[in-house]
Amino acid sequence: MMSSVAAANPLSASVLVLNRFYMAVHVVNVRRAFCLLFRELAEVIHIEEGQFANYNFESWCEISELKAAFKEPHEDWISSVNFEIQVPRVIRLLAFDRVPKQTIRFNRRNIFARDGNRCQYCGKSFPTSELSLDHVVPKSRQGETCWENIVCSCVTCNVRKGGRTPQEAHMKLIRQPAKPKRSPLLAIKLGNPKYESWKTFLDSAYWSVDLK
Repeated sequence: MMSSVAAANPLSASVLVLNRFYMAVHVVNVRRAFCLLFRELAEVIHIEEGQFANYNFESWCEISELKAAFKEPHEDWISSVNFEIQVPRVIRLLAFDRVPKQTIRFNRRNIFARDGNRCQYCGKSFPTSELSLDHVVPKSRQGETCWENIVCSCVTCNVRKGGRTPQEAHMKLIRQPAKPKRSPLLAIKLGNPKYESWKTFLDSAYWSVDLK
């Protein structure tokens, strides 16, 4: 129940950030996006019928006022006492032209996302809080802490495997771990219809954008 409430909160949405040359460089939360817009450091990039439209904070407030009576599915809106404003999906930094680093961070969030929150031994799905990370080849056997040797594991399977290899523990991996070619967290976001417009800017060259 709490998770569905959190998902419906417009402030839990994400906003894609472009540099001055319309290249995706980052993903931020809604509060950060509106802060950049209000300080005139960024503008909204809105796509309608395949066309780009650029809005500063003031004009985005005005267009939101006109659209408020005709809200579409998958849109997020923030309401205040005096007005409603639509949450933008994409913003563009006005004075930032650096190119993003082409790296995918090796961390817990990306490993959980890569494995879909599924234990790679029993195949069952679990909340992140009930998952751990397992070295396929144990550290005691010089197993490395890298994409190719770390998998999601439930507590039961992790305890059962212990300090052994899967073969020694008579356990089989669902799939061999590997470094993802694209950001696993972004792949999950792009599966949500509300982020459909991101695909215009996230071709294969820029799928390593950091997700915050």
